[in-house]
Amino acid sequence: MIRLDPATASSAAPPTVPAWALAGGGSATDADAAFQAGAALASLDPLARAQPAWSGAWRQRLALKCAAASMRLAGRAEDEAALRDAWQLCPAGADPGPAGAIFGAWRQLALQPSAVSADRLAKGTEMLGLAWDDAALADLCTQIEDVAGSRRPAPFAAAAIAARVVGMRPDAELFGWWLADLVLAQGLRWPRPLPLLMAQAFGPAFRTEAGGRRIRPGEKGFERAVCVALVQAAADACRLAAELSRRTEKLLAVAPKLRAKGAGDVIFLLLNEDAVAGSLTTKNLSRFAARRLFERLQQLDAVRELSGRASFRLFGL
Repeated sequence: MIRLDPATASSAAPPTVPAWALAGGGSATDADAAFQAGAALASLDPLARAQPAWSGAWRQRLALKCAAASMRLAGRAEDEAALRDAWQLCPAGADPGPAGAIFGAWRQLALQPSAVSADRLAKGTEMLGLAWDDAALADLCTQIEDVAGSRRPAPFAAAAIAARVVGMRPDAELFGWWLADLVLAQGLRWPRPLPLLMAQAFGPAFRTEAGGRRIRPGEKGFERAVCVALVQAAADACRLAAELSRRTEKLLAVAPKLRAKGAGDVIFLLLNEDAVAGSLTTKNLSRFAARRLFERLQQLDAVRELSGRASFRLFGL
């Protein structure tokens, strides 16, 4: 019998972004955009601070979406499915390849506290495939501290640091987006960042009215575009939270029916990861037992198969 802490399940539905904020996607003024971004972030704030059972899977799913958008910026073709494979097929401690490393950078952003250090920036640039001088990174840390100490509203601080990165290194826009989420979390005093803005970088918020050219960090209208993008990003994150909350309720409801000795390990991983390999082995679970367990969870409609193939299958909420 699997025993789960009742505190990991919450009957309260995740918050949603107000409809009036979403309806203003084409805000008439910069002030409107900033006001709507504030409302959207206020809705997301309780989720960013809470630790529901599914928060790990939620953060990693957001990281995957940002990593997939990063591929376009990096001139690569991997989609979410290919990124999952790059990460899951890589043996522990081995190089996951350029795409997998970028995915890893977004995963780490979502896992670590909202703190900045030269070592953290160095690791981030390395995973994003960028070579950066140590002295320049130390200077960037100082600039981030200056932005954080300026008491600017968090969306504007995020926009400012992205613009500074691109101003320093036009080839490092991806790093600018990564840092923007980190600085946003600092400004909002979130315990850990949420990967949000990169997933919106090629969306309508960052398109000019004439010709549809993409607005890059530092260009005219970028701050307003960040505000508009954050409304959509917060709404998407809240919808994903609601979806994972429902799926978690179903998973926890069927947990008492699972008799496999290592079922608790699998449930823990499903609640904390974007995807779990069907060939998983643990101290309490053989590969054969894991396959049977995932088949049982599928029969109970408690997990989804994410890979769409017969071999090396991946499962998740």
